[in-house]
Amino acid sequence: MFCPKCGSLMHPKNGKWVCSKCGYEMEIVKEQKKEKIVERAKEKEVIILENELSVYPVDDTQICPKCGNRGAYYMVKQTRAADEPETRFFICTKCGYRWREY
Repeated sequence: MFCPKCGSLMHPKNGKWVCSKCGYEMEIVKEQKKEKIVERAKEKEVIILENELSVYPVDDTQICPKCGNRGAYYMVKQTRAADEPETRFFICTKCGYRWREY
């Protein structure tokens, strides 16, 4: 939310939007509160549903350390510094066991 007077960023305080530069205040509408809470929840919540795994590629060379099945869904993420290799995450296509490889 931006201040209608000076254009600075406003922050919530005691149920109102308060401008950090000029001190302008305005009420927070209930719908705006709900949207903000939902927005924060989406950022923190990670859900992987079984039928959504089919969008990931399958690596047939990986063997599950738990059940011995050959084949795993995989994804690659940069979890450390940019000059280090990415981390590969695997999910067994049979039992759903998850493991990673650095």
